[in-house]
Amino acid sequence: MSAESNGTGDRRVLVVEDEPDLRDLLTYNLTAAGFTVKATETGAEGLEAVTRFAPDVVLLDLMLPDIPGTEVCRRIRGGEAGSRQPAVMMLTAKGEEIDRVVGFELGADDYVTKPFSVRELVLRVGAILRARRPAPTAAQAAPQRRRYIVGPLELDVDGYHVFVGGSEVHVSTLEMRLLVYLVEHRGRVRSREDLLEDVWGYKPGVSTRTIDTHVKRLRDKLGEAGALVETVRGTGYRLSAEHQVIVKE
Repeated sequence: MSAESNGTGDRRVLVVEDEPDLRDLLTYNLTAAGFTVKATETGAEGLEAVTRFAPDVVLLDLMLPDIPGTEVCRRIRGGEAGSRQPAVMMLTAKGEEIDRVVGFELGADDYVTKPFSVRELVLRVGAILRARRPAPTAAQAAPQRRRYIVGPLELDVDGYHVFVGGSEVHVSTLEMRLLVYLVEHRGRVRSREDLLEDVWGYKPGVSTRTIDTHVKRLRDKLGEAGALVETVRGTGYRLSAEHQVIVKE
């Protein structure tokens, strides 16, 4: 069973949650906050809705009755639910650090443990959407935005667009943050610990392959520009200094 409710805006949120009370509560509060909401109770319905509903954010419960939420996230990030990449916020009663690590390794953008403040969750959804907002039209009065050009790679930072050789590449919120961070530290080696702390907001000392997983996925997406992200064996990563960074504001 699924439910859909239209808010006053076109910001689309998909709720994949099998608990009826929580699903209804999230739908009500997100709609009241101006989002367009669709709710499903199974992983299969959620994957179908990613294609048909084209959400900007997916609120994904990990304990679903048919397909584990981790598998749903993996399929979304693998393009099995369409090429468009929504942000994924995982909802779970699990709060152990290893569970958060697994979620981030699968490509989740955020992680919320139950019980949680619905008001805080709505604010966090809004924050993710602001980071992914489209570029304004020419008719809109808007300040100039930061743009970085490095060889074939171009980042429209505030407009949340990535281009390789002039063609747009869809990236997740975390992948965008990682790219911007590497560009802004071009030529300098950043350790995995630096990246976990500065990009993920994770505490130092966590031993995980999260960084390696994200970098591999990001390189694959960037195609010819993937080689710009260099591995420094035994240390971490850096953005190649081969090309000059052109900054447009």
